[in-house]
Amino acid sequence: MCTRVMWPDAAGAVLVGRNMDYHRDTGTNLWSLPRGIERNDGVGGSLAWTAEYGSVVAGAFDMMSADGMNEVGLAGHILWLAESDYGTHDKARPGLSMAIWLQYFLDNFRTVAEAAAWIAESEVQVVPLGDPATGEVPAVHLALDDANGDSAIIEYLDGKATVWHDRDYRVMTNSPTYDKQIELLKEVDGFGGTKPLPGTTLAADRFARAAYYVGRLPEPKTKVEAVAGMFSVIRNAAQPFRIPDPDKPYASQTIWQTVADLTNKRYVFDSTTRPNVVWVDLDKLDFGVGAPAGKLDLMGDTALEGGLAGNVTGRFEETAPMQFLTLPS
Repeated sequence: MCTRVMWPDAAGAVLVGRNMDYHRDTGTNLWSLPRGIERNDGVGGSLAWTAEYGSVVAGAFDMMSADGMNEVGLAGHILWLAESDYGTHDKARPGLSMAIWLQYFLDNFRTVAEAAAWIAESEVQVVPLGDPATGEVPAVHLALDDANGDSAIIEYLDGKATVWHDRDYRVMTNSPTYDKQIELLKEVDGFGGTKPLPGTTLAADRFARAAYYVGRLPEPKTKVEAVAGMFSVIRNAAQPFRIPDPDKPYASQTIWQTVADLTNKRYVFDSTTRPNVVWVDLDKLDFGVGAPAGKLDLMGDTALEGGLAGNVTGRFEETAPMQFLTLPS
């Protein structure tokens, strides 16, 4: 479920795209979150901070940052990883609720290198929280990327963070773990192996296709061409709608997609159930301390004509900041 692809040399710009694949609607709206908001770890620990950078995020159920980028070009993307093992919650370690995990990095860091160094130094633990509606406890990993073209994949295995930090780690999907995905890719023609480029929706096959096609994109002449090129790759890795299978109740379909231009600070959102692509220019938003948070109501945008479309930077409605899901006290 989900694919993330990075294109670090799009005629001088760094772009990253992702598919959100899930077995039900995530109630996603876009949020504009300014600097100066005070937050805590959501797990009753000692970690608290004030947001140093403003950000635009795609929320899940209006209580978790699932995807987004900040005003200085750091972006992050939550994807599913069944093998995730966060360990038993150790209150002696710094911790972050899964719901606010991504937001911590968007609030506090300019680059992937800074974020990776903090993870190693702090030994921060991620604490999973059950979905209040279903009780389902997600198992996820996190990709970070920045306007310098740097990349990191963070996976929790045996209770500890493994950080795959390298500019060459451009693609991320799901199971198996990242080290095994890299080895599987070497079996494919064009990456050292002899197997033909695979075509199924399995995570390893989507990984191979995304890696293959992002490496063959033509140089774009405009920002629009760059976004279109990235969409062409992530749509190739998308999962189609399907009839429910009782043997696979959590089989996923692509419900939305994003493309973030980390250089030009543009965040593009495309729903597979609504007709129009929308985008936000972060440079035109007020992220100043004391500025209001904003919400773009995508869930209410059901009109086929006259609804949200194109540049929606000025369409955010003032609201209280997103309230992240926390560990019950």
